[in-house]
Amino acid sequence: MTAADTPARVREAERFARGVLPAVSRTFALSVELLRGELGRSVLCAYLLCRIADTIEDDGHASPDDKAALLREFLRCLDDATAADAFPSRVGAIQGDATHVELLRRTDLVCVLFRSLTPGARDRVAHWVREMGRGMADFVLRHPRGLRIQTMEEYREYCYYVAGTVGCMVTELWREHGLALSPSRYEALWSRCTQFGEALQTVNILKDIAADAVRENAIYVPERTLQAHGGSQASLLDEANIGNNRAAVGEFIALAWTDLDQAFEYLLFLPRRALAIRAFCVLPLLYAYATLRELSRTDAMLRPGAVVKISRREVKSLMIAGLAALASNALLRRLVQSVRERPFTPLLGLTG
Repeated sequence: MTAADTPARVREAERFARGVLPAVSRTFALSVELLRGELGRSVLCAYLLCRIADTIEDDGHASPDDKAALLREFLRCLDDATAADAFPSRVGAIQGDATHVELLRRTDLVCVLFRSLTPGARDRVAHWVREMGRGMADFVLRHPRGLRIQTMEEYREYCYYVAGTVGCMVTELWREHGLALSPSRYEALWSRCTQFGEALQTVNILKDIAADAVRENAIYVPERTLQAHGGSQASLLDEANIGNNRAAVGEFIALAWTDLDQAFEYLLFLPRRALAIRAFCVLPLLYAYATLRELSRTDAMLRPGAVVKISRREVKSLMIAGLAALASNALLRRLVQSVRERPFTPLLGLTG
């Protein structure tokens, strides 16, 4: 912390962070509220720093050079309080979701919260946010006319930088904040932590294929995968080619199922006494399983303006059932199997 980071300033930063979180991610806000104390503050701050980097990367109007330069300037903020305080004036005309842009313009406050974290947590958060930001900058410059992933291998590389890093970061934060893990238990978590982040990212990408192509000039379905099925990125949203493109997306869906199952195993390897951490993990996983189930049954993700999402009723039902099953791996397995097959409702529960 610096001399300017007075207790009042830190309280202001934390109030801002907790206030803006539901606006930039309603689902994540539900999960982070389950974490208490310094662990909760660390995960809250880490998420907002990652969201700031993501907002810069997603701007469909700034030039690649400008976005890469702004990402590098943002990473400087992690080491230099003066750079962090000046960063809002460097943002310029970044465009995007209004709440995300507002967060970007208050990077100085998020960095005040960051500097108030424990030294160990601050070190781990900084390490993984740097890894993410440098990877994003590389992809921005690699695809100057808009992101156009060419191969499944390139997609996995991209997904590691924007989401796998998050799985690594939270896993290190669990241990940093006192979760006692045997070496074998930690190794089991570490071997699956990238899939924890990447699975959630892939489901989000799948449901937003058309929106990302139109709004952000970004296409994540690899060109070679599309070509193998008689499609292409140029014809991704063409109604006449929707059958071929949907077949290519099917490979992505298969990848998401595999990664989600690995992410679920990550959850099961968390100690059963770590109820808050398990709760943090279980809700996004259940929502991802339900969303992927719906994605598996439609081609709406390839139609501009169409929306693929689960009902509010199912969201609420999964929240209740997931939290109730936290301490039992057997119940969690039954819950996931049920969600994979059909919408989960209280009437059907785990027995319908």
